[in-house]
Amino acid sequence: MPKVIAAFGEVMMRLQVPGYASLAQESSLNYSFSGTGVNIASALGRLGHAGYLVSTLPDNPLGDAAIAYLRKLGIDTSFISRGGKYVGMYFLENGFGVRPGRVTYTDRLGSSFNTADPAMYDFSAIARSIDVIHFCGITLSMNENVRGQMKALAREVKANGGTVVFDCNYRPSLWGADGYAFAKPHYEEMLSLADIVFMNEKDALYILGMETKREDRAEQLGELIPKVAETYGISALSGTHRHINGDNTHSLKGYLYKDGAFHFSRTLTFSVYDRIGAGDAYASGVIHGLLQGYDPVQTVDFAAAAAMLAHTVPGDTPTAGELDILRAMGDHRSDVER
Repeated sequence: MPKVIAAFGEVMMRLQVPGYASLAQESSLNYSFSGTGVNIASALGRLGHAGYLVSTLPDNPLGDAAIAYLRKLGIDTSFISRGGKYVGMYFLENGFGVRPGRVTYTDRLGSSFNTADPAMYDFSAIARSIDVIHFCGITLSMNENVRGQMKALAREVKANGGTVVFDCNYRPSLWGADGYAFAKPHYEEMLSLADIVFMNEKDALYILGMETKREDRAEQLGELIPKVAETYGISALSGTHRHINGDNTHSLKGYLYKDGAFHFSRTLTFSVYDRIGAGDAYASGVIHGLLQGYDPVQTVDFAAAAAMLAHTVPGDTPTAGELDILRAMGDHRSDVER
């Protein structure tokens, strides 16, 4: 049964260096609009749900261009307010071989989204209109104004019987020198409001300060994730383990912890065209599987296949539909479809 799903987050302009050149080498850039909320709303729209974005964009030609781009992605923009002057931007350089990809942000704190007055949103009306709301740890890192808006909207959705999804997505560069200590109480509050959470053992260790004597990542995951679920009353937790191989392929394995048991996807190995946004594709796959009543193993296999497909296309935003993902689950070695 399709659901009405909204994502709360910033719309950013992505400025990408063509090919594998560096910023210093190139004189032209390709631009598009993206962000975790954009990716989630679009991906779930492609999977048959109604995808909305809750955000703020400037009321100028740049904001108009962003709105047009979001509509092209199938996102309903009726929850987007207009105000402020700026869109956050980031510059992307593609990695190759031993040289990693690199993202450089501009002053995103001055964007329309991050400076929006809470009065620009009617959170009560939004909460009454949706079934699910998605939040991201990147948004949580921005400022007290945005953190307050996140928590207020999450509470409204909970009060209306909706489902709250929270992706930890901790970025050290966004939280400052005392990042873990500063972030912990905000993460704990969001976890206490969430029904579905995306995280792994590193989040439990470093953000939440949980302890384990185990050194193996899989064993740490097995010990810590059930503690997180019990401590914060979370119904489902999910995440991935990634390994970058010597031949530049990536291997990905997903997990889903639900009803007191772990379920794991097959390990998928694939070549990478563009990595950014693949985590959002995985999260969308898990959300879709849980909402549609897939069994846990099918859900995590579906999500892993969605993430794999997202690595094969340029841009942040996943493009695969449900049939594409189901086909990839059967056999991810492909020839030309005729």
